[in-house]
Amino acid sequence: MNSHLRILSAIAFMLILIAGVTGCSNDEENTSTENPVAAGASDEESSVRYGLTETYDNVRNGARLVISYDAAMDAFTGTVTNTTNGILTQVRVEVHLYDGTVTVDELGPTPNVDLQPGASHDVTLPVEGQSFTEWVAHPEVGPSSGGGEGGGEHGAGGEGAGGG
Repeated sequence: MNSHLRILSAIAFMLILIAGVTGCSNDEENTSTENPVAAGASDEESSVRYGLTETYDNVRNGARLVISYDAAMDAFTGTVTNTTNGILTQVRVEVHLYDGTVTVDELGPTPNVDLQPGASHDVTLPVEGQSFTEWVAHPEVGPSSGGGEGGGEHGAGGEGAGGG
């Protein structure tokens, strides 16, 4: 009986360990020096927002997005780059606008593009005169499932304009 209890305890421990390792995987690498995102949290889920003069520079799911607000163009402009050794499919970018604690609007997603290893794609998301004081951006990779983070937030084709 005692040996059975030890075996069951060892199995339970291994299951908890495996669940902890797989459940806590972090697919986002934060390389920003201006406004770091809490470890393991996506930009939308965190309280981190960027000011009008700040630049977002982060890697998420292998896509490095460098983007900032260009007041003269009244648009967000930047690049998304494949940092992996494989092809990234259906890469798109979104920017969420905020005025204090209220979400003003969501820009994008941009049209999907496939990126070869090391390839970059220019991104432009027009603001169209909307008033905002803070923003959050992120790249998405892979098919849109309409199911939120990881699979995309929007159905196929997205809802928005932009791209470059």
